[in-house]
Amino acid sequence: MLQRNDRDKLITIGLYQQLLGRIGNIPRFWKRAILLAFDAVALSFALWASFALRFGNWTPPNTIDQFVTVLTAPAVAIPIFVRLGLYRAVVRYLPERAMWTIIQAMTIATVCWVVLVFLIEMSGRGVVPRSVPILYWALGTILIGGSRFAAKKLLWPREEASGARRPILIYGAGNAGAQLAAAIARQGGMFVVGFLDDSPRVQGRDVAGIRVFSPSYLSTLREKYGVQEVVLSIPSLTATRRQEIVDQIGGFGLKIRTLPSITDLVSGKYTINQIREIDIDDLLGRSSVPADPALIADMIEGRSIMVTGAGGSIGSELCRLVAKSLPQRLVLFEANEFALYTIERELSEFKNIIIVPVLGSITDGACVRRTLQDNNVQVVFHAAAHKHVPLVEANVLEGVRNNVLGTLSIASLSFELGVETFVLISSDKAVRPTNVMGATKRWAEFIVGHMAAAAAKQQTGQRFTAVRFGNVLGSNGSVVPLFKEQIARGGPVTLTDPEMTRYFMSIHEAAELIVQAGALSKGGDVFLLEMGNPILIKTLAENMIRLAGFSVRSENNPRGDIELVVTGKRPGEKMYEELFYDVSTARKTKHPKIMRALGVVESDRVEQALVNLREALERGNEPEVRRILFDFIQ
Repeated sequence: MLQRNDRDKLITIGLYQQLLGRIGNIPRFWKRAILLAFDAVALSFALWASFALRFGNWTPPNTIDQFVTVLTAPAVAIPIFVRLGLYRAVVRYLPERAMWTIIQAMTIATVCWVVLVFLIEMSGRGVVPRSVPILYWALGTILIGGSRFAAKKLLWPREEASGARRPILIYGAGNAGAQLAAAIARQGGMFVVGFLDDSPRVQGRDVAGIRVFSPSYLSTLREKYGVQEVVLSIPSLTATRRQEIVDQIGGFGLKIRTLPSITDLVSGKYTINQIREIDIDDLLGRSSVPADPALIADMIEGRSIMVTGAGGSIGSELCRLVAKSLPQRLVLFEANEFALYTIERELSEFKNIIIVPVLGSITDGACVRRTLQDNNVQVVFHAAAHKHVPLVEANVLEGVRNNVLGTLSIASLSFELGVETFVLISSDKAVRPTNVMGATKRWAEFIVGHMAAAAAKQQTGQRFTAVRFGNVLGSNGSVVPLFKEQIARGGPVTLTDPEMTRYFMSIHEAAELIVQAGALSKGGDVFLLEMGNPILIKTLAENMIRLAGFSVRSENNPRGDIELVVTGKRPGEKMYEELFYDVSTARKTKHPKIMRALGVVESDRVEQALVNLREALERGNEPEVRRILFDFIQ
């Protein structure tokens, strides 16, 4: 049984909660009216008290002149308060820095009141002591500021104690923005300071009880309300416009998040969980083409699939896609123990398929043969390779051994053991290569073409194909993880050359297109993935800095957070990459993002070149290996 004191306490808490609920439900207009009325009374009292303190006479005003004098305080101050936005701020979420705005407003109001008093004195209607304005300013500041923070403390103690609610701005005052603001008000964690919108028609108006500002006011709102992030709430926003907005607001050190695209929002209702970080691939300007389920099912469903390099960035994404597409078996072939453990653990949730982890190297022919035979592999996605350009350039023998002879090993064994489809993951660096990594990828394409010619000659029906594309965002060898690490350390972010460009696509899109290209293969073809327009690495770095909530330090912005430092081009690096040897040879396929080019190769030349390359490798003659490598692909 509850004691009487406990019951009384619970009743008091219940009544208190009801009171808070009723106050919270008062329309915004009436809350502002109450606040304005309180300020009028408080300012009048502050002026009367100032005179009373100066003259030591606490008699209430009892003449018309005294009443008029007292009322001049709110008459002068309230228009200034309105102009400075004191009635737009929500008391419940008032930041501490708002006290400076109140002090500023009270100072301006006092100065204006003194000017008015000076004009009155010139008309011969009495003299105001010099101490009265000082007393009025001090009392007014205490009453106006103190009342607001006292109300916040008494009426919403939890928010005051936890400080969990963070101020945000919503970019876009349309239906999506209004629904998002309503969802934030219901679920908490944040509160909306205001909307930003480009349309002059809505600027200065209220949407869902919240003021709409021009984006040019962002700096002022950040200073005034301590805004920490901006949420883009325009579901139909194009990548180009999103990039423009990021450039516009990214220099203020604010976190930028977004709602999903309009194609992902079918319910028309928004929750806080739908707000997500802006990925760098959101700014690439790439048009989205949904995957063809029939092509993916044709390659994967009910088959035994093997992915080499299964723990790498491309390999692991291929494994995830394959696992979701109902294969009979998925073989994870990986040389790195921890990478293999990580991807196997991730895929263990797929209970309806057989997951087979194999720790081994593609240069180990016995291991490859055993794996293909024991698992009756029907499709091989060959993603295993050394891809880091400077490291392969410094380790030529190992790069050639793994990328060329490793590809030869697994491709020839796949041909021998009757694998139906073999897909090589190639690179745009294979086109007119200037580095060892690119040259080894070109050799790998020749090897796959050689196997395709052998399959066609023997009419085995096997398909050997290569898929060539550019950089993928977030892959282990790309600049994105490096930039993220440098940004997390506070910079600087290093660039090899500010004019260097690269093609980019997301890992998920690349994996989907690889599988679909394999399904389109006729054997002996090289597929080229449509990569959009190349982008400056410098632009990529600047975007990543802004999306992380920092500003770029430059000559125009010497107070920026993170600096870009040019280190110079590394050995073997190209200023720009190409996808085609000859654009005229590329042919469209039924998929708009996939093009086909014939992999023309003379089998006899490939066989002899491989013999020469293997002999040079066995002797450990690096200059000879490099010469053979590049001479053959000229």
